[in-house]
Amino acid sequence: MCLVLSAPNLTKGLPDRQLALESVVRIMIKPTENSSFHRGVLRFAMIGAAALMLPGAALAEPGADGEAIYRYYCYQCHGYAGDARTLASASLTPPPRDFTSVTVDEFPIGRIVRTVLEGREGTGMVSFASVLDEADARAVAEYIRQAFMTTDRIDARYHSPENGWADHERYAAAFPFIDGTVPLSASWESLTEDQQRGRRMYESACVSCHDQPNTGSGEEVEWELRAVSYPRDHFSHREPNPDLISAASPYAQHDIPPDTEGLSDLALAGRPLYQENCAFCHAADGTGRNWIGSFLEPRPRDFTDPEFRLVNDAKAMEQRVLHGIPGTSMPAWKNVLAPQEIVSIIAYIRECFHPGQARLE
Repeated sequence: MCLVLSAPNLTKGLPDRQLALESVVRIMIKPTENSSFHRGVLRFAMIGAAALMLPGAALAEPGADGEAIYRYYCYQCHGYAGDARTLASASLTPPPRDFTSVTVDEFPIGRIVRTVLEGREGTGMVSFASVLDEADARAVAEYIRQAFMTTDRIDARYHSPENGWADHERYAAAFPFIDGTVPLSASWESLTEDQQRGRRMYESACVSCHDQPNTGSGEEVEWELRAVSYPRDHFSHREPNPDLISAASPYAQHDIPPDTEGLSDLALAGRPLYQENCAFCHAADGTGRNWIGSFLEPRPRDFTDPEFRLVNDAKAMEQRVLHGIPGTSMPAWKNVLAPQEIVSIIAYIRECFHPGQARLE
């Protein structure tokens, strides 16, 4: 299943130019009972969408109409239909404004123009003064008032031909898993052939946005990230914030080395060796949940897992490092690292990720 951040509509009144960053990000996700990654997925989608609005990403042409400006800069948070039913709403506090719930009397032109140009402190609403002038802000304000506060714009709804969703009804088999008619927890055998087809469709596409289905238990679904694309442009875990996409992703938090105090001299010697060699797959924080680690199959060892027993057996762990593990991406390091260097790395892993372990001599 993939979380896809779509590129904006560039066809009406805005320059047809390449964005400053990639506009589509794919993440493999699957449901899990114990995962804490779901919020990270939403934050990543939100940050990626916000990146499309960064100053310099694109400039509105003179005379650009309000609808084109809205569809380029505003829809990521406020939605095509202006109702703010977006992924950003799940992560922003306060949530983006729902323009369909207010009236033109509450939001005169001047108020909207001022907000567009100045932003709103304490919210996710940033200033667009660097990419929009007052005429552009007035044009988008007029569009918002006319489209969402005075009429029901059928063509402004997201799943419409105008937004690239021709014949949306062909996905009708997936609708029951979105509106809750059929819980996601229903056994595969209990589903009809059409429902099975709809569930496959939901889990492979619709889940990207409709990520909170009826589970049948009343609990929210959490999703575990799985990378489906290798980091680009000679990515290096040794370089902080290599690019906007990598730095904004929920994987980046795992490439930050933990703060450690009171390490033995042996573990201190192993710390730079671990970060230089092992962190590429196992992550700087030892979880294996960085971008590279999430790409590999089987997954690299999570050294922070309380069930990781090898940490109690330094000799067995040393053999794994020396000779590698067949059938995995764990290579042999005997021709790269000296025996004492391997011992120091193991000491660092034990003391940093499993404090309380007996120290190695």
